[in-house]
This record gives sequence, C-alpha cells and structure tokens, in this order.
Amino acid sequence: MTLLRNAAGVLAVSALAAGLDQASKWLMLAVVMDPPRVIELAPFLNLRLGFNTGISFGMFRDTLESWPELLALFKGAVGLGLLVWAVLSRHRLERLGLALIAGGAFGNGLDRWRQGAVTDFLDLHWGGWHWPTFNGADIAITLGVALMLLASLPVANRVAAPATAARKTEPEALR
Repeated sequence: MTLLRNAAGVLAVSALAAGLDQASKWLMLAVVMDPPRVIELAPFLNLRLGFNTGISFGMFRDTLESWPELLALFKGAVGLGLLVWAVLSRHRLERLGLALIAGGAFGNGLDRWRQGAVTDFLDLHWGGWHWPTFNGADIAITLGVALMLLASLPVANRVAAPATAARKTEPEALR
C-alpha cells in the first residue's frame, strides 16, 4: 500500500510540475510574447523569449541542434528512472525532489520533441550581467535538487529517525 501511495504522490507532483511548465510556455508563446519582445517585470527580471537547442545553459547547442528527438528521448528515459527512484525512496523530501526533477525533465523533453528546442522566457539580470534565460521546468529541477540536498543533510535524517525507531518498538498489531 505504501508503494502505491508513494507512486500516486510522485506521479501527481511530476505531472503538476510538467503541466505548469507546459501551460506557462503556452501562455508565453500564444499570448504574452505575440509578438516577441522584452517585458521588464522588475529591475532584475525580464520576460524574454528564447529557444535553447543545447543542454543546460545552452551548452553543445551546435552539436545537439540536429538531434532534438534523441535528446527528448534521453530526457524521457532519465525522467522515468527518476520516477522509479522516487517511488522507491523512503525519504519524503527525496521523493518530492526527485518528482520535481522528473517533471522538469518531462516538461523540457516535450518541448524538444514538439518544436526541436526548449522554450525559455525568464531573464534574471543584474546590471549588464544576464543569467541564461530559463523556464518553469528549470525552476522545478532547481527546487528538486535543493530538496534532494536538504534530504541528504544529517538533520533531515535525524528528524525522520524517531518515527522509524518508534515504529520498530510498537507491537505488530499497532503498525
């Protein structure tokens, strides 16, 4: 039963992350950025439409531009592997982090499959320095990694340990 509950939660979080990512990209492409332009939201944040044919931060753009379907399939396989890992994980933060990372991978993989590139639209900057443009899937992946790191801290494991220890000492009928 716990495995099924884990699977349902992991799939829900992953689908929510991928769905929100795809909805935000549709909104940017169909409504906000039609026609494409730069929209200043804050002194450090713009909406700026971009398409990434490479991997993280646009690396290997020239090499991978001709192989978007292959990269999409790879992201899908990685996403499925992360889902299996998440379902089998016993740590709630780790499960949540893995589900977010998988959802982000699926969101960006769908872009590659449909249009050959990932749609990016968030532009963080300070003065003349701009972080590479990113999207909702990238935010989900970053949050997922942060949760994975948090789950690996000894404090996170100590918080989870008393409940586990208590369950081991409970009579079988109470479990």
